[in-house]
Amino acid sequence: MSTDESSDRVRGWLTGRLPSDWFEAEPEITIDRDEILVVGKIPAPTLEGEVSDATRAAAEAGRIKQFREDTRERRIEIARELEHATGRKVAWGVVSGGTRTIFTSLSSPVMTRLRQPERQVLDTLVDAGVARSRSDALSWCVKLVAQHSETWLADLREAMAKVEDVRRSGPDA
Repeated sequence: MSTDESSDRVRGWLTGRLPSDWFEAEPEITIDRDEILVVGKIPAPTLEGEVSDATRAAAEAGRIKQFREDTRERRIEIARELEHATGRKVAWGVVSGGTRTIFTSLSSPVMTRLRQPERQVLDTLVDAGVARSRSDALSWCVKLVAQHSETWLADLREAMAKVEDVRRSGPDA
């Protein structure tokens, strides 16, 4: 089964399985080799009159906490079913107003070998207090690259999908 087909099956299954009153729209579903992340949009709290950014952020955080507590048992049940079917962990998150919160998400160790110039970059981030450890610094670097190269990464993913299509149509298909 291709990655796109697997992704479509997961999306379809979740569309049928998620309670229709949980989210305001289709949830954002992100799938990688290890994890399925489901992020839905929930209603932002209604606040009367002019309120500060801090008040708005606190109200949104409260709404998210309420959703998390109210749906915990059902989310665990759905996650277990999906984990059994796909072999991937399931993580959840929500967006309320301008606040996006991801609940417990998988953190996977990634082994790498770095030469001294790359290690010095990580050590500089640690020494400057930007990161707590080399591992944290490497994570920070990956996030920064993703943020500044989204178009390039999207083009790369599109090219990989085309390669997958060519492989599927090959003589051994």
